Amino acid sequence: MMKLYHFPLSGHAHRARLFLSLLDLPHEVIDVDLANGEHKSPAFLAINPFGQVPVLEDEGVYISDSNAILVYLAKKSGRSEWLPEDALGAGQVQRWLSVAAGELAYGPCAARLITVFGRSFNPDEVIARTHTILALMDQHLTGCEWLVGDRPTIADIAQYSYLIGAPEGNVDLSGYPAVNALLRRIEALPGFVPFPQTAAGLRSIA
Repeated sequence: MMKLYHFPLSGHAHRARLFLSLLDLPHEVIDVDLANGEHKSPAFLAINPFGQVPVLEDEGVYISDSNAILVYLAKKSGRSEWLPEDALGAGQVQRWLSVAAGELAYGPCAARLITVFGRSFNPDEVIARTHTILALMDQHLTGCEWLVGDRPTIADIAQYSYLIGAPEGNVDLSGYPAVNALLRRIEALPGFVPFPQTAAGLRSIA
């Protein structure tokens, strides 16, 4: 059985857990105690020298980085509908995985890190960056249901956790109807697992 080393409030960890569930793959979730530095312990660094969650363990192999885990699971399970084999589809999915690792990580993810974990990013900067990528994504999604093609792919799964968590970082999603529609479609997929919410940011006054 696969093992997922995980932290409940990490959007990176959630996207891996969500995809495991959507694929209906048997797995064990092992929570890592980040607050007490377990991710920096010698035992954990032995499986991921970067000291980060998530990590997927599968038959003695360790895969770190959430987007790498999405690719690995799609390939390992033979579910090419989640990661197209054709050059154009694969390239389009990779473009959105890069967004998840770039604009998403330094936008809504960073905004949420300020309010939930006390990180010292500039809130005005990261919230402005978030609205820039939200506007681009909303425009891209206008008239289509999914980021790539006519069905969900790992491109959509990679975006979900930090988009749904954006209000915790004081980001108002109400002006982005196509993005909100994407979130609802992902939540309606069989096997969907919600991302735990905190009462931070805009959710503290909801």
